[in-house]
Amino acid sequence: MEEKIGIKKTENPRESKNIFREIWDFLWNSNSIWSWIIDIILVFLLVKFVIFPLCALALATPLPFVIIESQSMEHEGTIDQWFALHGSWYTERNITLEEIEKWPWSSGLYKGDIIIVKGAKDYSKGDVIIFYVAGQKTPIIHRVINVNTDGTEIIFSTKGDRNDGQLPYEPEIHKEQIVGKAIAQIPRVGWIKLFFVELFR
Repeated sequence: MEEKIGIKKTENPRESKNIFREIWDFLWNSNSIWSWIIDIILVFLLVKFVIFPLCALALATPLPFVIIESQSMEHEGTIDQWFALHGSWYTERNITLEEIEKWPWSSGLYKGDIIIVKGAKDYSKGDVIIFYVAGQKTPIIHRVINVNTDGTEIIFSTKGDRNDGQLPYEPEIHKEQIVGKAIAQIPRVGWIKLFFVELFR
């Protein structure tokens, strides 16, 4: 009796290419709702698990990007108009308009702006820093308006540019509360997220 020899079927490389092409076309060329949903999920995963950790490592901070969620750093009009409204608080503390004009973002930062954050060894008067306070999950984005030394520890004092005064915890911010300082601004892009946050708040 003649014995049949089995031949193992190998995968056709063309079939693999066709499957890959179909997946690619579905993700990037299809206008179906499922394609859009999967694209959004993939972008979210890429940002959360690849881009965000790499940026955190490069910028030496656990929070490389933050969205400004309040108006406390906004300026009304030009810097002169802003100073006319809020300047007395600064002049009482010997902070002049000329000094403020040399600070980063002396014209303010706005709700919806994305701030790129970098960890630093030292923070100076005028820096916009991002810090946490007890009892709040969302970090604060305010400006350093004074730096004091208490023995061996440096104490920072902060204030929102638009606020009439300091919040109760702001006269004494410790370095371990600070996650970094603002080094760049992407205007208004954060409204993409804020719109949905405020819609369901």
